[in-house]
Amino acid sequence: MKKYVYTAVLLGLTWACSNNSQPSKENSSAPVAEDNSLQSSTSASSAAYDSIKGAGKYTNVALSATLDQKMIAGGKTVYEVKCAACHKLSDEKLVGPGWKGVTKKKSAEWIMNFVSNTDEMIDKDPHAQAMLAVCMVRMPNQHLSDEETRDVLEFMRNNDSSK
Repeated sequence: MKKYVYTAVLLGLTWACSNNSQPSKENSSAPVAEDNSLQSSTSASSAAYDSIKGAGKYTNVALSATLDQKMIAGGKTVYEVKCAACHKLSDEKLVGPGWKGVTKKKSAEWIMNFVSNTDEMIDKDPHAQAMLAVCMVRMPNQHLSDEETRDVLEFMRNNDSSK
């Protein structure tokens, strides 16, 4: 009698386990398909990344041959309030890298995109990732307006004596 009970319990457990395994196989295949589509979309977006202009809304910044003094003054104000605690105007690192020579190394679009779209730029740009590795502190989003972003660029151009 005990053999029959034992056999019935064993068969019942086997049946219960086999019924649960099929739906979980079906469920486990759905996330794999989602993961593959996410990977392909990530690969596509990183393949479309422009390392010259960066990632963001600034794709064509027109710079005048002469510096705009009003923009420089606006950029200086933004620098003093939001940037000076972490960045020096020399090439010396403080918390973040120094600003000297930035406009000679990077395009106007790249600089403006980095200043206004910092998180995405750090995630996608190899140069920004290298800076993060050196500085060890991720630059916070300063929530600059378009005008403030452009003023900061002009202030940087002035700091680099671009005319």
